[in-house]
Amino acid sequence: MPTLLHIDSSAVTDGSVSREVTAAFRAAWEAEHPGGTVIHHDLAADPIPHLDGHGIAAGFAPAETHTAEQAAAFALREKLIVELETADAVLIGAPMYNFTIPSTLKAWLDHVILMGRTAGENPSAKGTPVTVVASRGGSYAPGAPREPFEFVTTYLEKVLAGGLGLEVDFIVPEFTLAAAVPALAEFVPVAAESKAKALELAAARGKELAARAAV
Repeated sequence: MPTLLHIDSSAVTDGSVSREVTAAFRAAWEAEHPGGTVIHHDLAADPIPHLDGHGIAAGFAPAETHTAEQAAAFALREKLIVELETADAVLIGAPMYNFTIPSTLKAWLDHVILMGRTAGENPSAKGTPVTVVASRGGSYAPGAPREPFEFVTTYLEKVLAGGLGLEVDFIVPEFTLAAAVPALAEFVPVAAESKAKALELAAARGKELAARAAV
């Protein structure tokens, strides 16, 4: 049965828009594959440790030469890499924190990016579809005053598509803080519309990729 790799990185568990939208995608996927596999990493509840020197060194040395520390560190990298390589689709919740992605998501990326395997000339997960829910408190869309500060989709496009060879699609709910920040109060209707559109897109994308995986 098809496998979905689902990663949430929002530090907020209640009221998180990125989590709500990834949940809509997952529900649509599971409706098509009720007996399928979903591997879910909640990086807020169970964060992945940052990549350390042992894990880095192990990635550039044959397994038989690994020290005990390197072997232990690489075991986690291997587990996360295999999850990526065997997934039929990947779903990532990536809210904008201080103009970029949460550090917990960066930690996951650091573990799964391995030159000569998942990255390089022939990436091992090349072509796997990945849907990124890139929510943000305001707007960083083309033409917006803060467009130059957008380092979420710009970064993830380079890493996921350019580095790992994945097929990347973004769903971008905007103005998620409009109801909580007085200065953004006028954008509350825009936020509601953006969220509704994101939920609709997520459900449609989940169903589409589930159908593709079944072929």
